Amino acid sequence: MPPISFILLPFRDCLPLAPDKVSRALARSFPSSAPGPDAIPNSVWKRVHRVAPHLIYDLLAPLVVYGSHPLKLKKADGIVLDKPGKPSYESPSSFRIIVLLQTFSKILERIMNSRLSCVARATGLLNLHQCGSLAGLSASNAVTTLTHEVKTLQMAGKKVSTLFLDIKGGFDNVNPATLCGMLRAKVVNPYLMSWTKSFLSGRSCRLLYQGSPKVFAPVAVGTPQGSPVSPLLFVIYVSRLHSEIPQGLSLSYVDDFGLTVSSASYRRNIQILQGQYARLKARGARLGVGFSVPKTELIHWRTNRDRSPISRATIHLDGSVFKPKSEVRWLGYWFTPSISTSPHFVKRLAKAQAAFVAVKRLSPPGIGLPPFLCHRLASSLLFPILSYGADTFVPTVHMTRKLSAFWHKVQRWTTNCFMSTPSDILAIEACLPPLDLLLTYKRRLAHLRVLCSPPEINPAAVRLPPSVQTLSLHRHSPDLRALSAKNAGSRLPLPWIQPRPPSKNRAYLPLDALPHSMLFLLSSEGLNSLPVTSQHLLSDVYPEPPPGRSYPQLKLKCKNLLMEEWDKAAPDLARYPYQPLLRPHPLMGLDRFSAGRLHQMRSGKRYLRAHPSWDNDIPTTCPRCQSAPETFEHAILHCSAKEPARTRHLQGVLDIGPDAPVWSSAALLGALARFIRSTATAFPPGMFSRPSSSIGSASSRSSNVVSFGYFMSSQEL
Repeated sequence: MPPISFILLPFRDCLPLAPDKVSRALARSFPSSAPGPDAIPNSVWKRVHRVAPHLIYDLLAPLVVYGSHPLKLKKADGIVLDKPGKPSYESPSSFRIIVLLQTFSKILERIMNSRLSCVARATGLLNLHQCGSLAGLSASNAVTTLTHEVKTLQMAGKKVSTLFLDIKGGFDNVNPATLCGMLRAKVVNPYLMSWTKSFLSGRSCRLLYQGSPKVFAPVAVGTPQGSPVSPLLFVIYVSRLHSEIPQGLSLSYVDDFGLTVSSASYRRNIQILQGQYARLKARGARLGVGFSVPKTELIHWRTNRDRSPISRATIHLDGSVFKPKSEVRWLGYWFTPSISTSPHFVKRLAKAQAAFVAVKRLSPPGIGLPPFLCHRLASSLLFPILSYGADTFVPTVHMTRKLSAFWHKVQRWTTNCFMSTPSDILAIEACLPPLDLLLTYKRRLAHLRVLCSPPEINPAAVRLPPSVQTLSLHRHSPDLRALSAKNAGSRLPLPWIQPRPPSKNRAYLPLDALPHSMLFLLSSEGLNSLPVTSQHLLSDVYPEPPPGRSYPQLKLKCKNLLMEEWDKAAPDLARYPYQPLLRPHPLMGLDRFSAGRLHQMRSGKRYLRAHPSWDNDIPTTCPRCQSAPETFEHAILHCSAKEPARTRHLQGVLDIGPDAPVWSSAALLGALARFIRSTATAFPPGMFSRPSSSIGSASSRSSNVVSFGYFMSSQEL
């Protein structure tokens, strides 16, 4: 029998685990995530939960009540990977370790992460200026806060500088005893402290590489990478590094820190930054964390109207000299001293082009992946790469043209359409809206998140103008706003219900102008106050929003506005009768060769005589029946030379208009594809004499159509 001190006792004040929390934790886990030492993927636990819904709940509920994390769940595998581009691999820093945890342990960790997150907000364990690894916050909130603060200080006539720092080691330096002491100091519920201590103690890991002994070794410090709760524990641990900076800002995103200061000169800023860094380093030493010297960067901000000489003032830290840079990368955003957005989007465009080169190999013209998979790659891979940062940065008109030219190439690759296809028609055929509309839609969603976020937890929302009627009127200290008001003149924020004047001479701070971008939506809804994005974070403070005015419903209205703007930009029905869609069109489930023929004929750019051509000397009469112009409708439904093939394949196809059943039926689309291949409809003139069996590869000749049910359940943008 174990000693009395080691016998676990249940915590009476512990909130019992609800069965639906297990279902939610499983829903947030990816089925294909790499498993840990138990080699059991998440898909197994999802299936177990479907068969026996109470099994996982019965196993996890006692662990919550007793505040314990079993020893068997604390083992992990560490996959050792070499970092590319290193000159030598003799140093351990030249390798990266990917930690794989047991999937069953992650279910419990997700549940405890949700509970600890709410407690951390309520008890003040987190600093307002911490972003990342927290529900309802993202990198765009940190960047918006930084740019707003810089421009506020510049409006007050100050010289502004920022020092960017990176914590060395990050998660590996978390001391469990110190972290538990921080929880105890804030009077966190005892069962959460007990579980956190149990989770961080007694851990072991084995390193896996070629020839490794595969023996588990104890891990005394640090939080396990890949754990759902580790980022939150780390953010709590480093919250003490934050401090108030007079006429400045201390901002962080997980382990990336930014110290912003202002004064009458850049040299004075250097002195202030050196003092702030010394205090920050001292606080970090007490926590056992340090900062990476190679990743430290300095920037001196300037306005476009500043005609003074560019400052070259350097900063000396820990025996190293750091010069101010003309471009700084922070959280994936590229900053310049004047906060110009073009350098950022130039680099995003280069990354998207490199990814597109690799993706195009999967689906050359006429063969390869079907169009609906190309659509998925375009919307879930290429667009996020291209548009990263567009929620905060607005590209210039010239830059938008460059980005749109690349997006047209993506649309053309998706549909296999010709270069001469008009861009408005090409967008509808690809089910990919024009890029300028997509970027506007993305900014609206980002603005809506800020407007609907609780000001108590969002550093951007707390800097909104006081006239914005959020559910909480809590705002950041008005000192900086009052300081800038002395020199702002006509640039003071307007009441958010008053439309922004069209004059280009009036400039506004980012978060002062933000509410006006959503005025069209909020004023039409008659909202006296805004709903909350993450209501579960502060459920005790905010009531339920009224019916029809919740945050998801406002997001849906932004999406509907995107479709309305796309409809206005679409070609007239006489030129192109098909309507825009966000989800892949059913014909995109055909093989790439057949779908490409249909896309080309629908767009009016194909080898049909009646389609507009660069060679106006070619007659428009159908070369097969010589009875009428060779239009799309004639080539499919009326050409007498194709009557035998039409009888054999197109028994149910009587119309190809925009509302015809053929465009919503997988069986009819398959029949239409077989008809096009058997009759060589819209093939290049040199291919008429070829037998249909020689056209395309085996995959492109397949008549199989992806199930129409896929398109009914596919997620929209």
